[in-house]
Amino acid sequence: MTEQSPTPNYASRLPEPRVARSIADTADHHLEIEEVTKTFGRRGPGGGGVNEVLKGINLHVARGGTTAIVGPSGSGKTTLLRLIAGFESPDSGRIELDGETVAGDAWVPAHRRNIGYVAQDGALFPHLSVGQNIAFGLDGGRLGGKYRGRKAIATRVEELLEMVALDGSYAKRRPHELSGGQQQRIALARAMAREPEVMLLDEPFSALDAGLRVATRRAVAKVLAKAGVTTILVTHDQAEALSFADQVAVMRGGKLAQIGNPFVVYTRPADRATAEFLGDAVILDAWLEGSLAMCSLGPIPVRHPTTQGHVQIMLRPEQIRIASEGTIHGTVLDWDYFGPESSVRIKLAERPYGQPLDPHIPGGGGEVITIRHWNAAMARRGMDLALKVIGEGVAFPVAE
Repeated sequence: MTEQSPTPNYASRLPEPRVARSIADTADHHLEIEEVTKTFGRRGPGGGGVNEVLKGINLHVARGGTTAIVGPSGSGKTTLLRLIAGFESPDSGRIELDGETVAGDAWVPAHRRNIGYVAQDGALFPHLSVGQNIAFGLDGGRLGGKYRGRKAIATRVEELLEMVALDGSYAKRRPHELSGGQQQRIALARAMAREPEVMLLDEPFSALDAGLRVATRRAVAKVLAKAGVTTILVTHDQAEALSFADQVAVMRGGKLAQIGNPFVVYTRPADRATAEFLGDAVILDAWLEGSLAMCSLGPIPVRHPTTQGHVQIMLRPEQIRIASEGTIHGTVLDWDYFGPESSVRIKLAERPYGQPLDPHIPGGGGEVITIRHWNAAMARRGMDLALKVIGEGVAFPVAE
């Protein structure tokens, strides 16, 4: 991304988040959240001040769908999850589950909402075996099948272990004998034991190492998809949100900045703050006329622009490629090697080769950008590279 000097008051100058409409494929909403607010703290003498955590949240979740709520720490993600679960009540607004109001005009306590909850650390009982953890709260007399009592519970535990890809021998182990990924699978099995309508996942993979996190995430997603359970994942990991869910809701400052499928929120973010939160972004000054933006990387097409004139154009690093020849050039400053790809810092030429400086291009070149490239040998320090841009950019108005 382009390098800029620190601006401590940048966040305070951001525009208000633009809430995009949910684009779920179905109108069959399993969960509906309407104008929900939540404040902590007390006003007046003796109070420690008021913290407005949620500021009018609207979110619809399709039946059987998977929604990821992603945002930085302190943005209100976990608070929203706790309101859905019934651990907290909203100050105003309404939460509806399967057509029934569970918070707002009416109140349904957590134990009657038929919602499963998996916490960040799994929260397994250390003094109980894996089987006892999974069976906690199960009533053998109410389980279906040909068995009753303890036999029914043991059968159900074995089924749940198989569901999370663990064999029946794990039932006799204690939580401390399991890896982090296995503990999270057991926590999921325990949550699934009572066949919840909705599963809430509160950053369940964040404590795992990178490789185990990916494997566990895939296993959990597969289990929930097969069971057809409506799922909401809260995470601050952008890649996790984009890969896990079919709908992503980006939260910032107690509001939803954008809602949409992963491809849309990544490639067409609602504003610059959302773009930079969801991944590395190359931001350049540009001049937009019609649907074509002129910048130091040449003419960039923009889909459905909402502004004209002086703008900031956003590209993802993977859209900028090294070309065999061309009019756009830059010099390699340095790079970071990551195995399958390298992150390359390039200083753009002052102007496209063989072309006069265009007065409609604010800045006119010289910016430092970061791109990604698979061949580290083509990105040695001091090399002159021809560049080209693949695809469309996103134009944001310049903040006054």
